[in-house]
Amino acid sequence: MDAYFLLKHLHVACVVISITGFFLRGVWMLTDSPLLDRLWVRVVPHVNDTLLLVGAIGLSLVLEQYPFVHGWVTAKVLGLLAYIGLGMFALRRGRSKALRTGFWLASLASFAYIVSVALTKDPLGFLTWVAR
Repeated sequence: MDAYFLLKHLHVACVVISITGFFLRGVWMLTDSPLLDRLWVRVVPHVNDTLLLVGAIGLSLVLEQYPFVHGWVTAKVLGLLAYIGLGMFALRRGRSKALRTGFWLASLASFAYIVSVALTKDPLGFLTWVAR
């Protein structure tokens, strides 16, 4: 089987699982659900995100497109760092529910930006539509 095909599908599947889980955890945070404290809810995202990262690194190597060499890949990495940072404050470190909600929405926007960069292969992603 083609390595690119396998890595791309692994990466995309993990992206879908990751954002679905993050969205659901955000909803649980907003509703004070006890499900947020379950062990699997804390473990599964780390396992999935590790696979997601493995797929991303594999794709970068197979395609020979690297951060700080190719602008769109750099934009995805920087967007990912923003997504992670905002997500930490959204689900755990935000001092109030209002702040956590704001961080959660900002993190979802960051995720949308990352996906738009991946689809357009342009560092501006969906911002290209705004700039027109």
